[in-house]
Amino acid sequence: MDLDSETCPEGFWPVYKGESFDLWTPDTGQYYAFANPEPVMEWLRGKRVRAGKSRRDSAHREFPVNHLQDRGTLPCFAPRIAFRDVSRATDTRTVRAALIPSEVLITNKGPYFLWPRGDERDQAYLLGVLSSIPLDWYARRFVEVNVNFFIINPFPVPRPSRDNAMWVRVVALAGRLACPDERFAAWASTVGVSCGPISEDEKLDLIHELDAVVARLYGLTEPQLVHIFGTFHEGWNYEERLAGVLQHFRSWRPQ
Repeated sequence: MDLDSETCPEGFWPVYKGESFDLWTPDTGQYYAFANPEPVMEWLRGKRVRAGKSRRDSAHREFPVNHLQDRGTLPCFAPRIAFRDVSRATDTRTVRAALIPSEVLITNKGPYFLWPRGDERDQAYLLGVLSSIPLDWYARRFVEVNVNFFIINPFPVPRPSRDNAMWVRVVALAGRLACPDERFAAWASTVGVSCGPISEDEKLDLIHELDAVVARLYGLTEPQLVHIFGTFHEGWNYEERLAGVLQHFRSWRPQ
């Protein structure tokens, strides 16, 4: 790894840290290092194969051996959902997840999800729920200084059918918000959303609707949603955001 250069050397990939991404921001421009991908790819492939053969409770055991042995299936060759490991219940947000681009590596301060089942639309749905205020309000009940898999695995994620109108809408909203540039063009095409820059006003409206639809999926009532915003973060100015969320919440009736 190159820990000294300020710009990425030719042929190298950025190495992300937690501060390299944020909610709906897949690349902050702050990196841990840059790395030559060739030796890294072979090391990662070997480590994955060994983990898949382990008797321990490895996530890689859910994948077939030929998948683990194929270097081309390593997660870094496609966009993936990562979340910041370091976070606190007193921060403005606790779960900071993002769809990060392909051809980047990441330290253990940015854990990411593996997908032995499901597709890009399922990824968009999970990202939408993780990025919502209702889910983050729940997370703040349990998180002290870290968000790790022991914490995040038991989080309650609504599981409606894929033909549910609200599931479809969460996929569309999160998919669009996650794809601000051409690095996500192929992923966006698979999900069925547009890719590219988005105006700030449109972005805020999509975020408001996402909060509203996820709240409906959790079965929240309007007073409960108001309570979540009122108790989410001490001293934050939530009235304008809550008004936008409630406008969408009232238009989405329980299914």
